[in-house]
Order: sequence, then structure tokens, then C-alpha cells
Amino acid sequence: MKAMVLDSPGDVAGNPLRLHNVPMPEPGSSEVLVRVSVCGICRTDLHVVEGELERPKLPLIPGHQAVGLITRLGSGVNERTIGERVGVAWLQGTCGQCDYCRSGRENLCLSARFTGYQVDGGYAEYVVLPAAFAYPIPPAFSDEEAAPLLCAGIIGYRALRVSHIQPGQRLGLYGFGASAHIAIQLARHWGCEVYVCSLKPSHQALARALGAAWVGGASEAPPVRLHASIMFAPAGELVIPALRALERGGTLALAGIHMSTIPPLEYDRDLFGERVIRSVTANTRQDGFDLLREAAAIPIRPRTQRFSLDQANHALQALKSGAVNGAGVLAIH
Repeated sequence: MKAMVLDSPGDVAGNPLRLHNVPMPEPGSSEVLVRVSVCGICRTDLHVVEGELERPKLPLIPGHQAVGLITRLGSGVNERTIGERVGVAWLQGTCGQCDYCRSGRENLCLSARFTGYQVDGGYAEYVVLPAAFAYPIPPAFSDEEAAPLLCAGIIGYRALRVSHIQPGQRLGLYGFGASAHIAIQLARHWGCEVYVCSLKPSHQALARALGAAWVGGASEAPPVRLHASIMFAPAGELVIPALRALERGGTLALAGIHMSTIPPLEYDRDLFGERVIRSVTANTRQDGFDLLREAAAIPIRPRTQRFSLDQANHALQALKSGAVNGAGVLAIH
């Protein structure tokens, strides 16, 4: 099968992914084989490819927002069927036995495995995964619309939960890429006023089109205090202005898997008043099921930009430069 393979991490400007013919994966016990239709690109893919996330499996097929049809079932699979359309997300396995798993916090499992990082992912014609971690895709979405929901959507949804934003309150979004452009649609559906800080004029325009109450520069102070905010930009220097913009008792959720250094905080100015910083670490499967159900009911409409599989390097370059407006997807079949 065809796949984009990472042999050694490097700057995406050097085109580190190579198109190869690799052996077809075989589903093991409790696994399914999926023929991939599309796979979303994600900033986490960029962090993996450029070596900002340590110790990836090498060689590696990246990608963790894949949508396709199940073509084979491994032994012992009863919950999925051949021909079923499913999604492949970041979280692909946990121990199921630790305190985190048994208390509904499997995203914190120390034995968790992640797609396109520790196991091969969706920048390929086929991918295998445990049946228990395959998400049925609601019919409300095309394959291309569904792909960004599987990470950008799920992480945005978990970040909204972690921020404790309530219907009708004021929410800040810092950075306006794939995840934020889905999160704003959820927040607007809940009746929230959304204030967006973003660097790129094209991203600012999309935020306005999706109903932002106010749009400003990356570190610009919103005109009112915010009840909660989500930091999607991997820029640690934005944490301080984001904290300062919060109401007393507000929460800033950091949604990225990697972030540049956060400058020193001044306790009285930046944190006092029970303002809170919370990180977002992966997601539980329940986050994914809940997001897909709610997104279909609204319905959420992701904006996508399509690339071919052999354009994966170019797609990641565009993502890094901020040239993707909405979410990028690779068309595989």
C-alpha cells in the first residue's frame, strides 16, 4: 500500500516525509483494518514530524484523524462490522486497569498508545486499530467533514469542558486554526459570546464569519473580561495576556500537546483572584462519542482544505505558516 513515511524527524521545509510502498497491515486479535478515505492534518503531526515530541516510533506513518471503511475484522471483534464507516483518533489504546482508566480518566493512562506517534497512522491507504477505539461516524458528515472532528473537534470539546465555560458566558479563543474553528461553533450553539485573538487576517475573517463577538490580534486585550479562555496557539508568551483578560475565578485551558516556554508569572497580577491554568491532555473515548453526537445534532460544519497524499509535506508546511484556513485534510482514496 502507499503511505507517507517518516524515517527521521526534521524541519518540514526539508520534506522529511517520503512516499513509499509498504506492506499492508494485518488486523490482530480485537483489531480492525480500515481502508482510509481521508486523513486530517494536525499541529500534533507537525510536532511529531519535526521532533518536538520525543521518541516517536521510527519509521513512522503519521496521522490520527482518519476516516474510512472497515474491510477486515480480527478475531474476537463483535462490536464493529465490515463496511462500517469509522474514525481513527489520537488515543488508540490504554491499559484499562490503572486508577486513571478505572476512574474515567483514561486520557491520563501512563500506558496509553497514540496513533501516528507510537503506532502507524492514517497517512496511508490502510490502517489497523483496536475495534474498541474506532468511532462510528454519524451520517450527517461527509468523510472530509468528519476527519477534523477526530482530533481538532475532540480536543476543542474537551478544552471547552476543562474551561468550565457555561452557556451565555464570555469565552476567549487564542489562535484560530482547525480546533478553534470547531470550538467556536459549539460555543455559539451554547449561547456564549466568543472573543478571538489571532495573528492571521484570514483566520480573523473566518472567526468573524463564524460569529465571533470581537476579533483582535494575537496578544490584544479583549474589550471585556472573559469567564474562560482556551489557548490553541502553541505560544507560551500568550499565557500572561490571556490570564490578565480573565474575570476573577476564570479558567485558562491550554489545549496544545506542545508549547513554547511560558514566561514568569506575577502572582498578584496574573493569578490572584482564583484564576486557574489547566492543561488538556489527550481525550477519553467518551469525549469523542459525546462530541460526534453533539456535532451531528447542531450540526457542526468544519471548513476544510484538501491535499493529496503525496502533498503531505506541503500540507504540513502550509499548516506551520498559518496558510490553512480551517482544517487541512489529505485525500487518500
